Amino acid sequence: MKYNFEAVIFDMDGVITKTALTHAAAWKKMFDEYLRKREKEHEEKFVEFTHARDYLPYVDGKPRYKGVQSFLESRGINIPFGDPSDKPGMETICGLGNRKNEAFNEVLEQEGVEVYPSTLALLNELKKAGIKLGVASSSKNCKPVLEKVNLLNIFKARVDGIVSAEMGLHGKPEPDIFTTACDIVNADYSKSIVVEDAVSGVQAGVKGNFGLTIGIARENNIQELKEAGAHIVVEDLEEIGGLEGLNKVFAKFNRN
Repeated sequence: MKYNFEAVIFDMDGVITKTALTHAAAWKKMFDEYLRKREKEHEEKFVEFTHARDYLPYVDGKPRYKGVQSFLESRGINIPFGDPSDKPGMETICGLGNRKNEAFNEVLEQEGVEVYPSTLALLNELKKAGIKLGVASSSKNCKPVLEKVNLLNIFKARVDGIVSAEMGLHGKPEPDIFTTACDIVNADYSKSIVVEDAVSGVQAGVKGNFGLTIGIARENNIQELKEAGAHIVVEDLEEIGGLEGLNKVFAKFNRN
């Protein structure tokens, strides 16, 4: 069978693995600790870090240090950027980001990782059909997480937080990580699909002029993903109808 697209590039957290909530919990733990510290030291009123007001608009989908910076700017807090080698918890952008990563890895080790069954089924179907597969994630934990669920080798391209830093790529909402994944598998952007659950990721797919950008609304955020420009928004990939359904959806938005 001839397919209308060449490649599918998946985000990881919240799309492949059920790690988005783990990240959110780690962010909350780190920021609430820091905001409590500022309350004591600077007499600033403590306002807790919340999922809807803070995580989704300022942190979700962004590279770690960019997420720290974005949230702190929203609260009018200005601290030095520091260096990626800063110790976890040090009062710099990098230090706070490293503390968040430490908290994430603690939870990951204790609780493990689960995969979304519908995503796994689609990945296997795509691989069997010879569709090029890539994973593009802001996370620097992408490789160990995929190794834990035995999915690392299904992807011909992995562009994550570590690769982005090495190559000097811009994070979401810029399209760099998705376009680079396509370049690696030698696929045309207009013949490729981006699958994302974050607003910043959907924005990246739109900016990159991909043939199809799918938003997965795991956070009761259908409207936000539509407003970000997703061609189609679903609550789970099983709604797409597998490879055949994906082929039809792609054709619907690419009638040229």
